[in-house]
Amino acid sequence: MTRYIIRRLLQAIPLLFLISIVMFTLVNVAPGGPLAGHTKSRHMKPEQAERLRRQLGLDKPLYMQYLIWLVGNDWLQEDGTRRGVLRGDFGFSFQTRRPVLTEIMDRLPNTIYLMSVTFIIIMLISIPIGIISAIKQYSLFDIVVTTISFIGQAIPEFWFGLILIIVFYATLHNPFTGEPLLPSGGMATLGQPFSLWDRIKHLILPVSMEALGWVAWYSRFLRSSMLEVINMDYIRTARAKGLGERVVLFRHALKNAAIPLVTLLALDMPYLFAGALYTEIIFSWPGMGRLYYQAAVRRDYPVLMAILMIEALLMVLANLMADIAYAYLDPRVRYD
Repeated sequence: MTRYIIRRLLQAIPLLFLISIVMFTLVNVAPGGPLAGHTKSRHMKPEQAERLRRQLGLDKPLYMQYLIWLVGNDWLQEDGTRRGVLRGDFGFSFQTRRPVLTEIMDRLPNTIYLMSVTFIIIMLISIPIGIISAIKQYSLFDIVVTTISFIGQAIPEFWFGLILIIVFYATLHNPFTGEPLLPSGGMATLGQPFSLWDRIKHLILPVSMEALGWVAWYSRFLRSSMLEVINMDYIRTARAKGLGERVVLFRHALKNAAIPLVTLLALDMPYLFAGALYTEIIFSWPGMGRLYYQAAVRRDYPVLMAILMIEALLMVLANLMADIAYAYLDPRVRYD
């Protein structure tokens, strides 16, 4: 297994290199540019725009810009040299002139905090629902859950978030204080000391928005997988040996039914982080998704490239984690 992991990590290096080339090209050939907002201003003279272009390194050919981004510009012997991505330097934001890694590290913990809570809630709800729906197939519980799941998958995520704000912030109010029942955005109430209940209240709406579709999807997927497993011969054999129903379901059925779910989780984890884009914009959550949106609107190429490469790295690592989980869940899987 160790040799397999090392081999996969080595294979990821050329893959990430090719991804960086494609991403860098697409970002830089997109219409507009980081100077679009300046050059359209009547107050900026052409010579000022050209000077700013040279300062940002946008006057060089595209392949030269990529090499500077990747390995730095030490070899050009320029003032204000940077080390390049390969040496841990993503450059400076075009808009704030702060290091890109500083911008990201200011926001990344907030996104991890939101997505970790969301992921835990998704698993705590979808796994029991999927198991119970499979055991009680075509029961009233199964019919109701199936209907709600179809609705949850059909509802647009951003629309559901807006409805939550309208209902729980604009419409419903605390009968004692007259304040909105739940806050409409942010991580905490500004100007107030730390309060666990205040943090929980700020989590309820964004987590609900983010979790609805995923709970509907995972619970239906686990139900189908469980139905396929519990009708197999080895499950009937386990029951015939006198094993308790709980042991049969959780030790034998669920472990095998979780194998395809692991694949789905591994592939969806990067998308779960990417999905924070809508959540963080609608609820003013100061995280990576909101930073990505702001960078895209402002054409802040260094920040965009850093976030895109982090997403690509997460995808590669998620696939590797899925393969490792396969070997744990299914003894027949071997990579040596």
